[in-house]
Amino acid sequence: MKFRRNRQRENVDINLASLIDVVFVLLLFFVVTTTFTRETQLRVELPEAASATPGQPDEGKLVEITISADGVYSVNNHLLPKSDLDTLTEAIQKESGGDTNLPLAISADGKTPHQAVITAMDAAGKLGFSKLRMTTVEAAQGNP
Repeated sequence: MKFRRNRQRENVDINLASLIDVVFVLLLFFVVTTTFTRETQLRVELPEAASATPGQPDEGKLVEITISADGVYSVNNHLLPKSDLDTLTEAIQKESGGDTNLPLAISADGKTPHQAVITAMDAAGKLGFSKLRMTTVEAAQGNP
């Protein structure tokens, strides 16, 4: 038996336009649903405490003062141009919106000058904040 092969094969073309559309929609989906980590502008190595208590659950809005080892201040991740009491007080007032019932956390590097921490506490006291928290990390087991 002889089979005839007179018919020519049809060229098969793949339409890439719809494939590109699907890839762009997936890319857009991943970009929109990606969560970004909150990076701080200051590198702070918190001091250790043997009796560190776990942080309290998120109480909503929080005013966080971060102090670097050089004594540079940051309020809610906004780096301050000057490291003096007036600038710090204005920044805390702006971030809190005048609400002194908000919790205020001070995260100071272990090598921060003591005066910088006292200045932050002084600014909080002048504005009338009563919920003050010092941030530490739990000491590793075996360290004296």
